[in-house]
Amino acid sequence: MIQEEMPYRVRKTHFPVRVFVIILGSLLLVGAFHTQIMVLYETYDNKLNNYLQVAIVIAYWMAVSGLITLYIKRQIKKSFEEPMKRMAEATGKVAKGDFSVYLSPIHTAEKLDYLDIMIMDFNKMVEELGSIETLKVDFFTNVSHEIKTPLAVIQNYAELLKKPNLSENLRQEYLEAITKGIQRLSNLITNMLKLNKLESQKMKPVPEVYDLCRQLGECAISFEQIWDQKNIEFEADFEDTAFIYADYELMELVWNNLLSNAFKFTEPGGTVSMAQKSDEDYITITVSDTGCGMSQETMKHIFDKFYQGDSSHATEGNGLGLALVLRILQIAGASITVDSNKGQGTTFTVRIPAEIKAERNVEV
Repeated sequence: MIQEEMPYRVRKTHFPVRVFVIILGSLLLVGAFHTQIMVLYETYDNKLNNYLQVAIVIAYWMAVSGLITLYIKRQIKKSFEEPMKRMAEATGKVAKGDFSVYLSPIHTAEKLDYLDIMIMDFNKMVEELGSIETLKVDFFTNVSHEIKTPLAVIQNYAELLKKPNLSENLRQEYLEAITKGIQRLSNLITNMLKLNKLESQKMKPVPEVYDLCRQLGECAISFEQIWDQKNIEFEADFEDTAFIYADYELMELVWNNLLSNAFKFTEPGGTVSMAQKSDEDYITITVSDTGCGMSQETMKHIFDKFYQGDSSHATEGNGLGLALVLRILQIAGASITVDSNKGQGTTFTVRIPAEIKAERNVEV
């Protein structure tokens, strides 16, 4: 949720009426005392010389100035020095890696001033830094796990290949397992590099006008062997043509990842469907399956890097596919949502806005 702009969040300005009234009353009071001193001086004029008069007036106003200075110092200390000291101590803790720091605002919600806003923004910043630190730790943990798993498979089967008198069937089986491990490791590194380039804007999209329906069909056909092996029924419902202006290769990654997940989590005998339709505002593509589905908690994190609903990592994958999908669609100006229930399947919906639609053979 986007926060309000700062001027609208501030509820109190730096012209405190209470302090103004106190100072005004004090000055009127000391002015009255000064007048009284002058009256007394005139009464006892014959007894006091001019030097003594000056000394009394100076001493009086020095005392008044001292009291006002002490009062202002107290207000500055209370309103600024103490909060800034707390913030300085807090920033020191954050600099040392402590992201549990929290500072309470000075005033209540209806009297917030700019210092309160700064404190609230500081708390928000520390919270975000803590989240980033957690993500960084999780990132390295997950990367280590995802790299170690295929490496362990490759090492184990390589050791088995060393055994003498190994049958040709077993040799081929071990070689195939090693090949799959290498492919999984290669996919992980490729996805990491692509995602990093997209996020750092080192990979620039190269948009072109092409038929989305044809691309969806080609991506679906590439999974024909998988749905035959798992005895999965595949249903497709596309329009004849729907031209868009986008990066062909990047969008191909989107459809391949969504279809791959659908077939991966659908049990044999299940159904996977892909549909596309257009209206005045959007081209909508849905990829649905009758697989295991997801919990509400899983759906909250499904687009996070390295997140896997299967915490045991029993299913193949590295948790980067949907993060890559989300980033590509964000760059393209499209959006994606997910709807799922545990044990009842999942539906991903991609919406491509009308601005990305294009007419056939249009030169952009």
